[in-house]
Amino acid sequence: MTFMTDKEELKPGLIIFRRTDVQHDNWYCRVKIPEEDRYKILSLKTSIVAEARAKAYDEDAELRFKIKHEIPVFNRSFAEVAKEFSDFHKKRAEAGQISMHRWRVTDSHIRTALNPYVGTNQITLIGQEKYDDYPTWRLTTGVGRSGGRMSTGTVRDEQATFRSVMKFAASRNYIKDSQMFKGRLVSAKARREEFTPDEYRKLHTFARKWVTQARNKTGTWFRTITYNFILIMANTGMRPSEARNLQWRDLSVQSDRQGRKFVRLSVRGKGKHRILVAPMSVAAYFERIKAISKAAKDDDLIFTTDEGKVARTLYHSLIERLLKESGLTYSSSGSRRSTYCFRHTYATFRLTEGIDVIFLAKQMGTSVAMIENFYGHVTPVKNADRILSGLPGWEPIATDARPQELAASAKPGDKPVRRKRKAGLPGKSAGPGAPASSSSLPS
Repeated sequence: MTFMTDKEELKPGLIIFRRTDVQHDNWYCRVKIPEEDRYKILSLKTSIVAEARAKAYDEDAELRFKIKHEIPVFNRSFAEVAKEFSDFHKKRAEAGQISMHRWRVTDSHIRTALNPYVGTNQITLIGQEKYDDYPTWRLTTGVGRSGGRMSTGTVRDEQATFRSVMKFAASRNYIKDSQMFKGRLVSAKARREEFTPDEYRKLHTFARKWVTQARNKTGTWFRTITYNFILIMANTGMRPSEARNLQWRDLSVQSDRQGRKFVRLSVRGKGKHRILVAPMSVAAYFERIKAISKAAKDDDLIFTTDEGKVARTLYHSLIERLLKESGLTYSSSGSRRSTYCFRHTYATFRLTEGIDVIFLAKQMGTSVAMIENFYGHVTPVKNADRILSGLPGWEPIATDARPQELAASAKPGDKPVRRKRKAGLPGKSAGPGAPASSSSLPS
């Protein structure tokens, strides 16, 4: 190495030397890793050659001890290992093995949260207690995107990245396997920020006018696509990742046993494939998109830019603007809404209508346990008749009388008896813009 001077070999694989690229005269040693083509360079922190020789032998002995007992030889900071981890996954994203969005999120976790927490710590000194204490530290010191408290869901994702970095370090032999973290991630049972019926009605009404207020043709195009994208998401319960992968060939119209038509969608996301169904109103939303899209072939993606290229962000900035201008960015709990809120709205409305949780779990590609954990707040609304039974103003009514029985008991001159609507959202019958429901929002 060109920066070495006064080099002296103490034994094969062990030398001491001074450096030409520093201002002091202290000695360094270079130790060869046994049975590997690698070296470790250490500062001996002395300018006296006799002391340097003795310290070099000590370093050589310590290195051999570490190798014998499977102790990591190279000390690296968490930040150094985390950067190597991030760079590795960036290459995977560029090769198409993972999405670029996934890499960006992981890299953000490292830069904005994990490095401030343990970035300067030596990776070999980070123990289980650091992992266990992370949620408390983050929830105490962190600030959410809306300026309020950190979401437990975000903390959970960051904690998962923390664990992944340590697993990566073990795979590179920077730490022992026993140093990998154990235990569960922090619970993320946060309320899903769906729209209430009134809020969805407000958004739907505002959005139709918002589309017409674009400044130019390009703006009108994007707002039209965004508006119909929202209607599709709210009426299917798709995940954003599934919508991003959706192609025209994935759509078809089928009929049930009674001859009623519905839309069949074949979706892919989270490494899985599934089939979901939607009302025929959704077909109209897709047709609106197809009519103005520059990518309308069977193999083309449905949600694209005005140039026919993949819409990687799924109109994120436009949705943010629409929510802001309509005054619906934040839920009643103060949490900021995102594209995912349309999936949550679908789930909530369907549960309110009384759909069996097993069928809903199949439709949404999730588990019954997840539905019960995250949408348990819908149960009181769904069972209002039972909960309020016996209270003033909530008199019991006959619920088991069939239409023919009601007709048989009617007296001459009585007005025709109309069946009472199912408990649900107020408004007209299902029309454009209404989430799948037996009683829906205005179109």
